[in-house]
Amino acid sequence: MLELAILGFLYDAPLHGYVLRKHIAALTGHVRPVAESTLYPAIKRLEKAGLLARATEPGSVAAPRHVLTLTEEGRSELRRRLAEPPQRDITDENRWFTVLAFLRHLDDSAAQATVLRRRLTFLQEPASFFYEGDRPLRAEELDDPFRRGILTIARATSHAELIWLRDTIESLEAAGCR
Repeated sequence: MLELAILGFLYDAPLHGYVLRKHIAALTGHVRPVAESTLYPAIKRLEKAGLLARATEPGSVAAPRHVLTLTEEGRSELRRRLAEPPQRDITDENRWFTVLAFLRHLDDSAAQATVLRRRLTFLQEPASFFYEGDRPLRAEELDDPFRRGILTIARATSHAELIWLRDTIESLEAAGCR
């Protein structure tokens, strides 16, 4: 997820590591804070793989700053990762939001629709946070108001996402027919 976010943000414009970290933190929020101890090793891995390049420019007040730029290989890798996200990127909400944040960089509307259909399929499967045996429980079946709250909120957000997914897939498919 971190590498996808790095590639995604650098797709638009070169960035300093500090600014990149702020962008990633804004995307992932409190759920997955980005520490320098994880960001910079990921940058080094991507740089070593030839997916991004680093240039040094003079600092305005202090030491020189490193500017990160996506290479053409990095652009291709981002598009590949967006077109073929692993299943956990479809099913985990935070990972899904990272995919969704950069899906516009996948130029093919049919490929975008394919990714959205995978999420739609996942959301249409019966699921719950709480089960009785193998049977998922509905909010109405719970006496605990807090667990009922979890299911009520999850159902509302899933409902809103299902509507958005269906509308967006239809729009992408219509655009592909033109």
